[in-house]
Amino acid sequence: MGYKSNLGVVVGMLTLILVNVVSTAQLQQITNFGPNPTNVTFYLYIPDKVIKSSPLLVYPHWCHGTALDAFKNKSWKSIADQLGFITIYPSTPWTADNCWDVSSNQTLTHNGGGDSLGIISMVRWTLKNYDVDPDRIFVTGTSSGAMMTNVLIGAYPDIFAAGAALAGVPFGCFSGDGYDVWSDACATGKIIHTGDQWATMVKSAYPTYDGPRPKMQVFHGSVDQVLNVTNFYEEIKMWTTVLKTGNSTQTVVNTPQSGWTKNVYGSKGLFESFLASGVTHDIPDQVDEVIRFFGLNCTGSSCFSRKTLQAEEISLGCE
Repeated sequence: MGYKSNLGVVVGMLTLILVNVVSTAQLQQITNFGPNPTNVTFYLYIPDKVIKSSPLLVYPHWCHGTALDAFKNKSWKSIADQLGFITIYPSTPWTADNCWDVSSNQTLTHNGGGDSLGIISMVRWTLKNYDVDPDRIFVTGTSSGAMMTNVLIGAYPDIFAAGAALAGVPFGCFSGDGYDVWSDACATGKIIHTGDQWATMVKSAYPTYDGPRPKMQVFHGSVDQVLNVTNFYEEIKMWTTVLKTGNSTQTVVNTPQSGWTKNVYGSKGLFESFLASGVTHDIPDQVDEVIRFFGLNCTGSSCFSRKTLQAEEISLGCE
């Protein structure tokens, strides 16, 4: 009887512990957070336990999705609970298709307006109100979220340390007359530029900026039927030119899974590309690769950050 009684106490204690470790944190909507010309909606996720000087992750959703969909259906919530970082989930105001404005001159210009400025206002508000490391701010997304990732990395290089875009298009590829404009020419792979031409577009977004550029990852399926794989190769031309990495220095096949090929560009690994053979626009998430690239699982003063880029004097022409 004593053994069974003690066992019951132990089981009860373990059950209590398990209940206590279940996250009680909720996604919260923030209003009145700064300039937001297109009325992008701001949702913020703060885990129960946040590490000191937390990294900040921005996760813009895909077309026909919302911030709530991204929060519920992607794994970044559970990863934030585990690693203790803060996440911004913005939601687009363009409800006809729930895509992001990656086309307007405003959104493609530093502090120019559009959806990108609304998202940056979320970042700036969070920096003011929480213990976030200003040098460890990251952005990742899929499809339209990947397009916005390219836009934010291009127009706000002073804010982000790195980006990761899955099934996206280069910065400015969708540029057009208006907000949330669909570019069939870009989507079908008809917009081709040299690396220098792409780099000029990026630099024109913030012509006075002369600091280090964020590092970048791109992922794409070889048979993407929505955003032709040509966009993958154009992203490579763009970012390897902007970052001045030169050609690929390392190729790894069947990474991160069978049929995928990873290429690392430049001796400092500022740019990585992943081509998924036989994969459509419905590209699987590769959170482990993104976590590694961003260093989200790192704590302490030696973690990758914008200070890393600055210390190594990585800027235009320094790779």
